[in-house]
Amino acid sequence: MPMIPVKENPRGVAIADPAVKEHDVDILMVGGGMGNCGAAVEAVRWADKFAPDLKILLIDKAALERSGAVAQGLSAINTYLGDNKADDYVRMVRTDLMGLVREDLIFDLGRHVDNSVHLFEEWGLPCWIKDGDHNLDGAQAKEQGKSLRKGDAPVRSGRWQIMINGESYKCIVAEAAKNALGEARLMERIFIVKLLLDANVDNRIAGAVGFSLRDNCVHIFKTNAMVVACGGAVNVYKPRSTGEGMGRAWYPVWNAGSTYTMCAQVGAEMTMMENRFVPARFKDGYGPVGAWFLLFKAKATNYKGEDYCETNRAMLKPYEDRGYAKGHVIPTCLRNHMMLREMREGRGPIFMATDVALKTTFEKLNPAQQKHLESEAWEDFLDMCVGQANLWAAMNIKPEETGSEIMPTEPYLLGSHSGCCGIWVSGPNEDWVPDDYKVKADNGKVYNRMTTVNGLFTCADGVGASGHKFSSGSHAEGRLVGKQMVRWCVDHKDFKPSIKEKADDLKKLVYRPYFNFVEGKSASTDAVVNPNYITPKNFMMRLIKATDEYGAGISTYYTTSDALLKHGFHLLKMLEEDSEKLAARDLHELLRCWENYHRLWTVRLHMQHIDFRLESRYPGFYYRADYMGLDDSKWKCFVNSRYDPKKGETNIFKKPYYQIIPE
Repeated sequence: MPMIPVKENPRGVAIADPAVKEHDVDILMVGGGMGNCGAAVEAVRWADKFAPDLKILLIDKAALERSGAVAQGLSAINTYLGDNKADDYVRMVRTDLMGLVREDLIFDLGRHVDNSVHLFEEWGLPCWIKDGDHNLDGAQAKEQGKSLRKGDAPVRSGRWQIMINGESYKCIVAEAAKNALGEARLMERIFIVKLLLDANVDNRIAGAVGFSLRDNCVHIFKTNAMVVACGGAVNVYKPRSTGEGMGRAWYPVWNAGSTYTMCAQVGAEMTMMENRFVPARFKDGYGPVGAWFLLFKAKATNYKGEDYCETNRAMLKPYEDRGYAKGHVIPTCLRNHMMLREMREGRGPIFMATDVALKTTFEKLNPAQQKHLESEAWEDFLDMCVGQANLWAAMNIKPEETGSEIMPTEPYLLGSHSGCCGIWVSGPNEDWVPDDYKVKADNGKVYNRMTTVNGLFTCADGVGASGHKFSSGSHAEGRLVGKQMVRWCVDHKDFKPSIKEKADDLKKLVYRPYFNFVEGKSASTDAVVNPNYITPKNFMMRLIKATDEYGAGISTYYTTSDALLKHGFHLLKMLEEDSEKLAARDLHELLRCWENYHRLWTVRLHMQHIDFRLESRYPGFYYRADYMGLDDSKWKCFVNSRYDPKKGETNIFKKPYYQIIPE
């Protein structure tokens, strides 16, 4: 008898009742992006020097060479100070994020980030170098023996950005991390789903639990110190792409809010979770616009060909009067704010004049240089977003002959780009850092980038109130954490982690979606339509519909209100109940079940923070229709929250902002 076809065929490894393996380590690194690649290099370096017996382990749910936001490649390093000062770096980040940032963390990063970039170049990353009035790409610079380390000037696409040949950027950085770790200290294709607190010591991290994506095994880890750096969150809002195109997003689709959810669940204090990033990108392909804006000096225009940043200049005055939108750099959210006005008032679509930019640039170049520049313009996409190049080819678009439509995307939650949501961490223990910015550990000491949970660290997208790190800054911040975790372990060398959960109970929790499927599958003839459980894809459809319509998504032009949020919370509460009925038919779907559970936790916290902050701090990223505009008298402060694991309650509160770097 033939099998009845199902709408969604299983794609992963067959699932079955799992085995359980337990591991004891001293330092556990969760996540395989730029942050933990930096943490790995530095932790091994300092451990070899001061504590050679430390057991170090990095866990990645993917493969290190192509894990994280830099997975596909990158054509620029967006944070390289060079001749700039760290003070000015702080001012830039503060301006772009509407005046609310942790200046101690940003300054600390600024004084270290260039060293990571020099390491990238040393490891083999080709960096562009200036040659008089012309640019040498990475290969040409290497041929001529020029490099950043030797003091040669980089090719800048903006004040803080430098150009690279970066298709293999992540591979190069991952190789250095792997060389430092060795095979025995790296586990790939392991997805951590929950952090574990110590059974005997209050507010103390003790371990984590996850599962293998390649065989049926639940892994339980006990540890002294841990860093969680699994990126931000995508697909927490309905994307502009539909159908099979839903996999096309600006931010990497495997970033499911795991950093925020897992740390929040064990009581880590969160900060600025109301902030989100809504980048303007080439429509449908989500191709990057940075190089076109900065390197090629392209302009974005409305359908009339008008530069809407000029025609709408008056929109900036209320923010300029409050000290924002200073100088020639308009904050990212306010550029969106002006674009959205054009679209609401019927002057869309918005185009980037790629044709004008290239023609203007070509005037200064000979034919050979023109051809080289044109190839670099294409490589900008082949390095970062192959789908955009494919889309242009499919739509008969030649960017050198015609402009291309740009559009604000759906919202993303992150802490390393032009966004700053994340986890509250300690700044450096120096006299210029306010005491409120220092997290005192159980021994009274301060450990840079440690969360409010003892022994738990984060970096990169995990660190809140500190944006504009990008890839290089994430790596540098990871290196800071790597050193601090070794210091923590040396200071806590007698600590023996103990977890209260039994191994069998953790196994049942992690594999609950599998057991749900086995118990309920006979209730229907179609495996994806069943009264006893919900599939991860159907769960995500419900989640992104609720957040989009009530939590300031694309369908409302990023607008919400108290009434809309309240109804959204009602829908998310039902999803929380149904999350216990998620079902998995294979290991791939088990991964998707846990990712979507992490998404639910993360985006609900995001909406709770928006509900708490009674103003529209980031116009163009989101609007509170009932509280339009800024209110610095009440809200020039951080919005923080903390979940109590014992009571199961979240408390949201204000935290003071201190200006460290003068205007």
